[in-house]
Amino acid sequence: MYVRGLELIDFRSYQRVVVDLEPGVTVFVGPNGIGKTNLIEALGYLATLSSHRVATDAPLIRVGAPRAMIRSTIVNDGRELLAELAIEPGKANRARLGRSALPRVRDLLGALRMVLFAPEDLAIVRGDPGERRRFLDDLLVARRPRLAGVRSDYDRVLKQRNALLRTAYLARRTGGSRDSDLSTLDVWDAHLARHGAQVLAARLELCAALQPHLASAYQLVSAGRSAAGARYVPSTPDPVPAGSSAGGAAAELEAWLTAALLAGRKQEIERGVTLVGPHRDELALSLGDLPVRGYASHGESWSFALALRLASFELLRSDGIEPILVLDDVFAELDTGRRERLARTVGRAEQVLVTCAVDDDVPTTLRGLRYEVLEGEVRRL
Repeated sequence: MYVRGLELIDFRSYQRVVVDLEPGVTVFVGPNGIGKTNLIEALGYLATLSSHRVATDAPLIRVGAPRAMIRSTIVNDGRELLAELAIEPGKANRARLGRSALPRVRDLLGALRMVLFAPEDLAIVRGDPGERRRFLDDLLVARRPRLAGVRSDYDRVLKQRNALLRTAYLARRTGGSRDSDLSTLDVWDAHLARHGAQVLAARLELCAALQPHLASAYQLVSAGRSAAGARYVPSTPDPVPAGSSAGGAAAELEAWLTAALLAGRKQEIERGVTLVGPHRDELALSLGDLPVRGYASHGESWSFALALRLASFELLRSDGIEPILVLDDVFAELDTGRRERLARTVGRAEQVLVTCAVDDDVPTTLRGLRYEVLEGEVRRL
């Protein structure tokens, strides 16, 4: 898979820009803050329907413009497909694929498979558990786009259940009934357990599949200095049912989650929020016998984050998916040895997009197509 062309209209700093791309390595060179990352952010939005930099769509629209448009020609197994996405804050985004309007924007997922490593990925290693859950779920959807619907269903049920618990909590504080306002809680428990079991089963299977790739990737990046690990930690003290760690039966996990919700109900009622489920689970990252968070140095954290993305890339390839690999301002943070080892690894990808402020930061083994990024302009060198 590779991107043959990218057109942006009123996206970030660009009024309009068209970039022709080719398989192999493409490097975007330009000063910091000039708009290099805006290009790959647009591709990332097409791939995931979210930005790796901001949580809302408003910053993606050029100041003064009503909407932004992303168009990209994607080539997969020799077949070309035009993907289009209109972003308009305050309204539902609109998507087209092959010039046909899609009934749901999430139907665009899977058209472009992409693995992006950016400085923001340090948050996966050093940030709160939500960052690691997002990493897992984005990779899940990249492998199996249909899981976007499962995750959406879970989020919808969780929102409704939290609203019920919150309403009951506030009612009791003002002297209302303790039980009558929770009459539908059993129903929401059943929905949450059913959808949550599917999310949990998929995450457990993903972690088991990712682990060997992570170990190999960190060995490569760090030159064998330590062993990297990633372990899924549920939000309940009870262990996951035996046989579920490698993608076990969702029915068994559903029963397990149902029991966990029942056991934690008193505490949830007292606090007015759902305390059990995949939305509170953790991905525990380790180097040797120590947790990465709180113990790893800046260099180790950076290497671990990079290893997670390289492992994601290798996992997708092992599934028969050839994703685009994007390295956003990565080489400036690496020493010479790490740069060369990374360059030898990523050079096997069908398409690699690299951004940098200094051309010399990119190893000579990744010398390919070059673009100079200027103020609102992208010029081929």
